[in-house]
Amino acid sequence: MKVLVIGAAGMVGRKLLEQVAASPDVLGGDIDALTLVDVIEPTAPEALASVASCKAIDLSTDGAAASLIAGRPDLIFHLAAVVSGEAEADFEKGYRVNLDGGRALLEAIRQEGQSAPYRPRLVFASSVAVLGAPFPEKIGDEFFATPLTSYGTQKAIMELLLADYARRGFLDGIGIRLPTICVRPGKPNAAASGFFSNIIREPLSGKEAVLPVDDSVRHWFVSPRSAVGFFTHAATLDLSKVGPRCNLIMPGLSATVAEQIAALETVAGSKAVSLIRREPDPVIEGIVGSWARDFDPKRALELGFTAEDDFEEIIRIHIDDELDGKIGA
Repeated sequence: MKVLVIGAAGMVGRKLLEQVAASPDVLGGDIDALTLVDVIEPTAPEALASVASCKAIDLSTDGAAASLIAGRPDLIFHLAAVVSGEAEADFEKGYRVNLDGGRALLEAIRQEGQSAPYRPRLVFASSVAVLGAPFPEKIGDEFFATPLTSYGTQKAIMELLLADYARRGFLDGIGIRLPTICVRPGKPNAAASGFFSNIIREPLSGKEAVLPVDDSVRHWFVSPRSAVGFFTHAATLDLSKVGPRCNLIMPGLSATVAEQIAALETVAGSKAVSLIRREPDPVIEGIVGSWARDFDPKRALELGFTAEDDFEEIIRIHIDDELDGKIGA
């Protein structure tokens, strides 16, 4: 099996590769060739080095997508994106990367199939940002996509294209509408949702974190571990059970900022909580205020996707996976 991972240097891409390295059969077969791509050259885990080819490529540049698809990968993970805050701040970059690059990938697949039969599986990283207010108390699978951010709009357009290219038989597609991934390891990024991780990750390491929104803000979360599980499950799922509505809301956990902080105090104590500094940011508040807060992901659950049950579990996963079980604070 040939596998292509676009966005392999990002957090989800790296963790996906770690999971594949640890469990070689997780994608449903032996990997003969693994192509890893990002705007900076990714690194393959040692266990995959013998089959991996790592490339620094911007998918939105002319010919980039066609060059990747020329090798006819059987399974493609499209994880690359300009994140929410950056897509809102840089309109042109957001559309170039999140839409133009993705459209080029779909077209490259279609055109490759014109010379000889070719129908790969494409697993696309979408977002619950495709949905926009006003929201019901719980959002079900039938709720329509009316995004209120540029990022959400770009993801929603890609979802429609993915479904249409799948309907036409050019590929087998499935879109994963990710909750906010928390706790994200590493340094803060440009995502408007970044503070949700910052107020947990930084205090756990004994560092101060800024909270730009009110404690009452409610959001939809999943751990990096479960997010990777979504993609590996989607890679092997019987898509006949999914049907034409191939973009799925993923399971997650609905929690307020206050509940996040309470879970942090339970796990790490009051000293960690004291490192959170409240500093309201109207721009961030405006973006986050347009996002969904709670879901009923019935279809995904029926298809076998799973996530955490409480926020303490999410914090403990971060401590185990990123801090070797130790709390710096």
